[in-house]
Amino acid sequence: NIGKNNTDVNLSCSRETLKQLCQESVIDKIKSLIEQAIERAGGKDAIGEIDAVEITGGGLRIPFVQEAIRDVIGKGEEDEKAFAFSRSLDDTSLAFGASLIGIAGVSDNTEMMDADRSARRDQLKEAEIALAERDVDLLRKDELRNQIEAHILELRSARHSKHGSLLPSTDEFTTFLDGTDDWLFSEECDEATTQQMEEKWNSVQSTTQDLCGEYLATTRAEAEQKDKEMEAEAKLAAAAAEAENGDEEPEDHDTRRLPTKRRMEIVLKNKNEANELFSDGNYRHAAARYAKALTHCTKFFDLSPDDEEEVKQTKLSLHLNMALAYIKLEKMDNAYQSCNDALKLDEQSVKALYRRATVLYQKRKFDDASKDLKQAENIAPEDKAVKKLQRLVDQQMMKQKKKEKAMAKKMFG
Repeated sequence: NIGKNNTDVNLSCSRETLKQLCQESVIDKIKSLIEQAIERAGGKDAIGEIDAVEITGGGLRIPFVQEAIRDVIGKGEEDEKAFAFSRSLDDTSLAFGASLIGIAGVSDNTEMMDADRSARRDQLKEAEIALAERDVDLLRKDELRNQIEAHILELRSARHSKHGSLLPSTDEFTTFLDGTDDWLFSEECDEATTQQMEEKWNSVQSTTQDLCGEYLATTRAEAEQKDKEMEAEAKLAAAAAEAENGDEEPEDHDTRRLPTKRRMEIVLKNKNEANELFSDGNYRHAAARYAKALTHCTKFFDLSPDDEEEVKQTKLSLHLNMALAYIKLEKMDNAYQSCNDALKLDEQSVKALYRRATVLYQKRKFDDASKDLKQAENIAPEDKAVKKLQRLVDQQMMKQKKKEKAMAKKMFG
């Protein structure tokens, strides 16, 4: 493909033209190699009559290549009966023979070849190190991009949180959020270096501090206080467990066969506590509470059909909430597993499909994310969140295709 429109151009080539093109790059080199081998063996007089030549590889089946071999050893078509091309050696034998030649150093060019190979190895090693450094650089860039995106999403959702009234209601704040969102999905962001991404993240944090200083200070102080309380509770619980168990490992001793209603009350108590922790931005402890609630869900017994459905819906809600907590914590693998657990309970869950698509989007697996979103859209055609994320995924897929196309042009012209 050439030109602006990637026009296909067909070129015809005859066998004779191909032979001429290969004369210097293939035929002359083959003849030179055979002549060198004969010379090292003492010349044609020392070798005597050559009855066969061992060949391997598809390229040596080409008639004009075989003709070149015949020509250099002095065997024409008339010598067909007295001379033959043999293909008796397998790949293993050829490789072993080549290695022995290398060890024996029988070639006059061994030192030169070793030097060339050593230089080539050094080049490849440098290239490998450079690629590894680039991988680290790209990972850091993705990490920074995710931090910026998560920060903006958190500020948007914070409007409906406990301290949402502390956020500014000015056009400047809305413009800042929208502008940062637009930048995240622009070519400028895609082409930004890691240093530029660091500068952008610092700029976003600085602007947020200027616009939302009171909100940030309040939520930070509350989170620190909550952490202190949780740490104190954990120490008290550990001390109580140690006093009760001595040196034994603490175990879950709650094997009581509680009535369904009582066990559900415990489950919902943990869930409500987790929801409160989540609302306060304490995602790590919220995830732990959701997990504890799910543990209690395994302790129901002798459920009626109605009770089974209630437990199923409760477990589904817990898995969905835990997935969202893990997304907030940027633990995408955990979030992905929670989404899968939710879909095992209800494969038609739009929330589970949407959140798994969110995880896949963050992991830049856009094709898989698009599949989940299309399935979610079939179930809930009017869901605005699904449509918005689908547009973002489509944009990224288009950018990815453009990059692949541009890369192909560079590689193949």
